[in-house]
Amino acid sequence: MPNKIKRDYLAGTEIYLRQRKDMFRCNTDTALLGQFLRVKEQETLMDIGCNNGALMLYASLQHPAHLIGVDLFEEAIALAKENLEDNGILNYTLYTGDATVLALPTVEVIVSNPPYFDTPQQGHRNENEFLRAARHEGTLTLASLFDLVRRNLKENGRFYLVHRAMRLTDIFFEAAASGLRAKTMQLVYDEDREEATAVLLEFAKGYEGPLHVLKPKTIHRNKGT
Repeated sequence: MPNKIKRDYLAGTEIYLRQRKDMFRCNTDTALLGQFLRVKEQETLMDIGCNNGALMLYASLQHPAHLIGVDLFEEAIALAKENLEDNGILNYTLYTGDATVLALPTVEVIVSNPPYFDTPQQGHRNENEFLRAARHEGTLTLASLFDLVRRNLKENGRFYLVHRAMRLTDIFFEAAASGLRAKTMQLVYDEDREEATAVLLEFAKGYEGPLHVLKPKTIHRNKGT
């Protein structure tokens, strides 16, 4: 196991965390979502698909009352526990299993960096079970994610999400079906591409106001010389 562990920092912070090389590791989307989400001191935040705990570490900088992490894999939960405690965070609860069937508490804030790709054919999915669950909709489809949020988000609660911009039509459809309304949106562009690659979204339960579209973010690549 030791040769599978890599120690990295969370972009934009001084926080270091352990990551397994054979599991999904923090990327640009993780950092974007971690810096986009908002949680108040009296609120509890739940991360669906918490993996190594990166988003909970980002949320901890805003001093929430409690943090909850849920993941399919015991290995991910063990790593999240190490990373939280290494950083002196003790106000947390971790659950192992399929979040769509677990008895989870209702909370004020939910965050998720879910699988992006609807890949019906098994042969087109990653062979690594950790990466397959992180990248391809299997146990956690968009529909099941939004239904989960509907059931576990308190009235006036907020849901923060990062996803592929090309899935926006599907995202808004499933959100509406679950009684959630988009409150804030920010598109993300790669400097080398014509179209938006990602989208950051804040949904609110019971919200009836307008959609606030923030200035887009552009990812600049270090191409060297």
